[in-house]
Amino acid sequence: MRLPGSLSIILCALTRILGVLASNQQHSFPKRIPIGSLFTNASLQMRKAFRLEFDRHNNNTSTMFKLDKYEKTVDFTDSYEVTKAVCSAGSKGTFVLIGATNHVTMSTVDAFAKTFHMPYITPSSPTNDSMTAVSRDFLIHLHPLYDRAIIDIIKHHKWPKISYIYDNNEGLGRLERLHRVVNSEDWRLEIEAIRLVDVTNSYMTLRQVDATNPTDSKHIVVDLSGDDAMQHFLKQIQAVGMNRAGYHYVLGGLAMDELDLVDFKHGGVNITGFTLINQTSPKVVALQKEWAALHPGTPHGPGSETKLKLEGALTLDAMSTIIHGLTTIHNTDQEVYRIFRRGHVYNNGNLGIECKEEKPTPWFYGSAILEKLKAVRFHGATGNVAFDENGFRKDYQLGVHELTLETDPKLIGTWDYSRGLLLTERHGDGARNGGTEDKTKPFNSTRIITTILSVPFLDRKRKPDEGVVLEGNDWYEGYCADLAVEVARIVGFKYQLKIVSDGKYGAKTSIGTWNGMVGELTRHEADAAIAPLTITSIRERVIDFTKPFMNLGISIMIKKPEKQKPGVFSFMDPLSGDIWLCIVISYLGVSFVLFLVSRFSPYEWQIEDKESGPSFTNDFTMLNSLWFSLGAFMRQGCDISPRSLSGRVAGSAWWFFTLIIISSYTANLAAFLTVERMLTPIQNVDDLAKQSEIMYGTLDAGSTKDFFQNSKIPTYERMWDFMSGNPLVFVKTTEEGVKKVRDSKGKYAFLLESTMNDYYNQRKNCNTMKVGGDLDSKGYGIATPIGSDLREPIGLAVLQLLEKGTLQKLFKKWWYDKGECVPDDTKSGGSSQSALTLSNVAGIFYILIGGLGLSMVMSLLEFIYKSRRQILRQKKTFTENSRLKSRLSTGATPERENGGVSEE
Repeated sequence: MRLPGSLSIILCALTRILGVLASNQQHSFPKRIPIGSLFTNASLQMRKAFRLEFDRHNNNTSTMFKLDKYEKTVDFTDSYEVTKAVCSAGSKGTFVLIGATNHVTMSTVDAFAKTFHMPYITPSSPTNDSMTAVSRDFLIHLHPLYDRAIIDIIKHHKWPKISYIYDNNEGLGRLERLHRVVNSEDWRLEIEAIRLVDVTNSYMTLRQVDATNPTDSKHIVVDLSGDDAMQHFLKQIQAVGMNRAGYHYVLGGLAMDELDLVDFKHGGVNITGFTLINQTSPKVVALQKEWAALHPGTPHGPGSETKLKLEGALTLDAMSTIIHGLTTIHNTDQEVYRIFRRGHVYNNGNLGIECKEEKPTPWFYGSAILEKLKAVRFHGATGNVAFDENGFRKDYQLGVHELTLETDPKLIGTWDYSRGLLLTERHGDGARNGGTEDKTKPFNSTRIITTILSVPFLDRKRKPDEGVVLEGNDWYEGYCADLAVEVARIVGFKYQLKIVSDGKYGAKTSIGTWNGMVGELTRHEADAAIAPLTITSIRERVIDFTKPFMNLGISIMIKKPEKQKPGVFSFMDPLSGDIWLCIVISYLGVSFVLFLVSRFSPYEWQIEDKESGPSFTNDFTMLNSLWFSLGAFMRQGCDISPRSLSGRVAGSAWWFFTLIIISSYTANLAAFLTVERMLTPIQNVDDLAKQSEIMYGTLDAGSTKDFFQNSKIPTYERMWDFMSGNPLVFVKTTEEGVKKVRDSKGKYAFLLESTMNDYYNQRKNCNTMKVGGDLDSKGYGIATPIGSDLREPIGLAVLQLLEKGTLQKLFKKWWYDKGECVPDDTKSGGSSQSALTLSNVAGIFYILIGGLGLSMVMSLLEFIYKSRRQILRQKKTFTENSRLKSRLSTGATPERENGGVSEE
């Protein structure tokens, strides 16, 4: 009877466990994520595009999650209604909001997003505050800023005066931006600002503009609030007759292709405008077909508009941004899904996000979602989609179009976020003004300079200085950027730096064409290449090179060896061990010769009277001879000296010998004690090739590897055999090779071009060095297409820069002046020597202490020996004799101390 009860308990426990697991599963992997949308009745394409992308995502069976939408139609001229709508959307637990904005309610939307940490992504044009660089913490703008494009067009044409016509605060913001640029640069531009009160009735204003200086050409920037306002204004231009030759209009906005300009091509007027959508791209062509094929009756149908316009394309990309961001969160940060309970979102324990005036509760995961949205990068309907840290578009490209006499609007170039204005269409100024074409004067005198990102030759500026506006070439810095400035100044042309599209220098492909910078020159996509491009014979067949602006070769990089610490007996280093041995032998030999000659010379013998009678004595005993030689060697002298001629000859020879030895030793001692030495394991390429302990390698692909592979020099052939037998010595990038040198503890040498060797030796951790000379010789040159009109002028400019020393100054600036390492000769106040430390002279202290200790030991032995002799002679005990000697040593005066004579 107890068994069924146990089973019921087990079943209850299993049911509870499964319930917890199901709850956790529901928390971690919600089936539907809520998002909100706020659009106006007028923004039909926005609402249709939102629904289209929403349904397309949910109908995709491979998606990891589905979306729930909270859709609301709002009057964005009523701040109170907008507030109610965003609070209502927040209460539904929406992860993110997508919707329109305008200058009336932007502050309301921004305040809600910032207070409650709710990401708000909008396809509407940024407001005036956005363009004055006010950071909207939780707003993301799909519509790019285009004020810099307008400024670049004005600068390109060098107009001395313009009229700037606008109708709202956004246009005013762009006008203020133009004024700041004019004031910050040496640019003389007279600006007549005209604000339209009623765009539909601007005839009087246009007549006043037309009547002012009727014989002058007029350049007018038209920056209005939307396509409808722009179309009304263009019709009034026709009515007033301002669509004739002598007028050049620059239209604001990013949808010139959506304007009706058919009637303008017959009057001779010039109209320049911009487009964000590239209608010829395969992605846009497919989208347009899909949009036109939708049934008008469906919720996401196009209705009466069969063409996808800019606001619809921006909304599609806004939805794609949300989907990409949520997908990233799903893959990397699933903790955000733990706020789901039974399909509803709970924020800090509350259902949804409550709009409370007092102590508002922000959206807990709002900041995390915002960061994922800002990090999104993809290619959408409006081109490359990416955002900066403030939520504005970056890395986008605008098409530049122009309408002239009897021509439809056509693409004449592009405006790039990083490179600025790039005009490709070349025709005369006369054609622009409705006259005949002037083929001798190009429409675009700006030359395209292709280059490649390679530090320190070229790099993007990380962050501009405060108050500095970076445009076009100002975004780049480096040796090649400065070289381009100098060459353009001497030759006299404008240029635009363009990063090579495929990121390669230039090599011949399998089908016979060229890639990289060489390929762009051969296809005439660029006018010149200023980059670390090596001059080779195979490249010289398809492009022209100038004289080298920099010479280089293959070199060896090793890790700096550790400085050798001085040894205990480093004071002996100035003389080799053989010399020290010879000195000791000479010392003993001289002492023996002095002893010998003093024995044979009668002048060294003396007669001394003693009690036992006269006796013959000689001062130069063996011990005294050794003492005399040692005293002379130490430059201290002695109280005995030779009397005989033979003894004096031997002593003089020894004195001369010690004079030279001591002088040589002293001269070298300072250098050996004060200069720390570094012992490099190899000195040149021959040393490297002869050993096998230190590994060495090159880049896995490149000219350096090809040099060793094709070389017929025995040393290099032996090195190639070693490298090819050890594939691990090859590296993918230069940075990887440098890191391998630094991490290998001196067991790896990297073979690379000398310019990069010198550069990385000046980078932290400052522990690499170049050894030996260059293995070969080559040069970097400026390249131009064959037959280019720039080849000869640029070549002469390079020679002029070389003669004036400008190239050497640029090299010093980017390699050494901007280096991160302190030269070894300046680390101690500009002196190559430093103060002596105890480790330098420790040995002499050891000798002093050893000598004193030996003296004490010898004194004790003498005491014992003498005491023993007296005990035997006087027949006293050792204790009595020791006590007597102690009294004499400590208090009494010895009988013969200081030369005294004992009295008996």
